[in-house]
Amino acid sequence: MENLLSTDFINMLIRLVICVFFSWLIIDRLYYAKSQRRDFYFTFMLISVAIFLLVFFMIFVLDDMKGKTGIGIGIGLFGIFSIMRYRTDSMPVREMTYLFVIVALAVINALATVISYPELFVTNIVMALLVWVCEINPCMKHTSTKLIQYDRIELVKPENRDVLLNDLRNRTGLDIVDIEVGGMDFLRDMVMLRITYNPTDKLPSSIESMTKLSKKDL
Repeated sequence: MENLLSTDFINMLIRLVICVFFSWLIIDRLYYAKSQRRDFYFTFMLISVAIFLLVFFMIFVLDDMKGKTGIGIGIGLFGIFSIMRYRTDSMPVREMTYLFVIVALAVINALATVISYPELFVTNIVMALLVWVCEINPCMKHTSTKLIQYDRIELVKPENRDVLLNDLRNRTGLDIVDIEVGGMDFLRDMVMLRITYNPTDKLPSSIESMTKLSKKDL
């Protein structure tokens, strides 16, 4: 007990500070700067701290179980990552990616007890740099998609693509870069289109791709 409080507990606090700092750096300076989503900011930060503490102390709980430590940690990690699919609202791909990065960062800082602090610090820097490079890379410029029902079905012909593109830009006010034609309803003169456009302000939420609201969303 004394050893845990004097050595391992201090070790945990140092690694927790490193984990929280780099999680904050990624969430605040890279994610929130573009998305302005306070709800995910809150979620990512708390998940980072909770998973770090859970994994770190799980190591000591399973330390006395000879031959079962690896299996126990594996089952625990499986349970941690399974929380991603048990959610009430649909999460955009970008948010899911950041959630995975934050979870991975917390697990790395908690499990990598055999490497030194400088090595752990460099590992966190590499992770943050990779996220930053992906954010500023012009080849990875973010685009969004939206499903719309379109009433001028005669414009979906290939020779009328430019007219269709201009009409959609004028009616939606979006910087549309691509159009995909889906199902057609000739009885109602309707066609389903998937438009790809460049967001003009903050990144869109999961409601962008919805065509109608359910009763619970009203």
